[in-house]
Amino acid sequence: MSIFEAGMLICFGAAWPMNIAKSIKTKSTKGKSLPFLLTILVGYISGITHKILHSQDIVMVLYIINFIMVSIDTGLYFYNKKQGR
Repeated sequence: MSIFEAGMLICFGAAWPMNIAKSIKTKSTKGKSLPFLLTILVGYISGITHKILHSQDIVMVLYIINFIMVSIDTGLYFYNKKQGR
């Protein structure tokens, strides 16, 4: 396990609850970028895949938690976009 990898994921993960809360509160896609969200999701999928294939350790849980949070924010993006917000 890399403490630095865990630290990076914890720092990145700290931002997603704030983004999710903003999406819920504003009910808007303003300030959101679908390509950015999808790029982040692909990055987390790559990290999870690496952990499964080469380095199974507890840090994979952080990748999964972050992936779930970004997925929620992406879902809110599509929901708010459909609502015309």
